[in-house]
Amino acid sequence: MRLLALPAFEDNYIWALVDDEGDALVIDPGDAAPVLAATGNGLWPAAVLVTHHHPDHAGGIAALRARWPTLPVFAPEDDRIPDATERVGDRDTVAVKNWRLSVLAVPGHTRSHIAFHGGGTDGQPHLFCGDTLFSLGCGRLFEGTPAQMLASLDRLVALPDASLVCCGHEYTLANAAFASAVDPYNPALRHRIEEARGMRQAGRPSLPVTLASEIASNPFLRVDTEAVRAAVSHRLGRNPVDRVETFATLRQWKNDFRA
Repeated sequence: MRLLALPAFEDNYIWALVDDEGDALVIDPGDAAPVLAATGNGLWPAAVLVTHHHPDHAGGIAALRARWPTLPVFAPEDDRIPDATERVGDRDTVAVKNWRLSVLAVPGHTRSHIAFHGGGTDGQPHLFCGDTLFSLGCGRLFEGTPAQMLASLDRLVALPDASLVCCGHEYTLANAAFASAVDPYNPALRHRIEEARGMRQAGRPSLPVTLASEIASNPFLRVDTEAVRAAVSHRLGRNPVDRVETFATLRQWKNDFRA
């Protein structure tokens, strides 16, 4: 089993989980071209998984289905993804060949956003989380509320620490500046930034990353820590009333942040 991050557009990743026979689960193909190009290197799509309807995650499905008309496409209940062949929702299981992935509803970025967790029968589980969770960050709230997004992140945090976070964009170093402003004395954050910087300088993706690393370094997963609450309190000029306000303030702060 191997995991490929196929670059697309300016900073997207189309993920491909490839078995020993070359068959692949393709996750969030916003553009068909990188997937079609990968077939020249022995990759053959066995199924497509879609986390949400945004075109940079779902825009390539029609072209892939034109090339492989029987290709199954697993997507959330959302008619903005018209090319789906299988609709899946919270607690469903996607079963293709030897792959078994659980579906989690994670609204916030969009109202119907889902994540897929699992993979093959051996090795670390994979978390294909689209634009809900990024390394050192989280997605913008286009259709959901802060309470929804926080609950979605809480669901992801509850997954096994060894899960490999495979998010939809290469945002790690861009997120690092904000994370450092919020939690500057966090050694796990400093380690993650240096790790990501080295990976990018070597021409490699900064992903995947373990969920354990994100829990230790990502401020959006650390709203209950003293350091993050203190930073939010300083920005508000008072203590937040609860963890939802802590998260909401953090997310708005990130929206307004300029390094």
